[in-house]
Amino acid sequence: MRVFFLTLLIAVGLAGCGENTPVQTVDWYKQHDSERKAMVAKCKASPGELAASPNCVNAQQADNEKANARRGWLTPGAVDLDKKGD
Repeated sequence: MRVFFLTLLIAVGLAGCGENTPVQTVDWYKQHDSERKAMVAKCKASPGELAASPNCVNAQQADNEKANARRGWLTPGAVDLDKKGD
């Protein structure tokens, strides 16, 4: 029983050892160009370490959406697969 609690304590302690950077949304990155460009550059500088982080994913998505909007492309809406064709 003591081993279980010790293991649980270590796991909880290690879970808290991460980057304390707040996660920004895609919309936030779309509104903050300099921060988005800096985050995309930071993510490309060390892709093995940061590529899957939420901020990298959101910054890259915002960058892609802004690039597509400049080209005149639209973001498709969600598809309802349960809806029958009329």
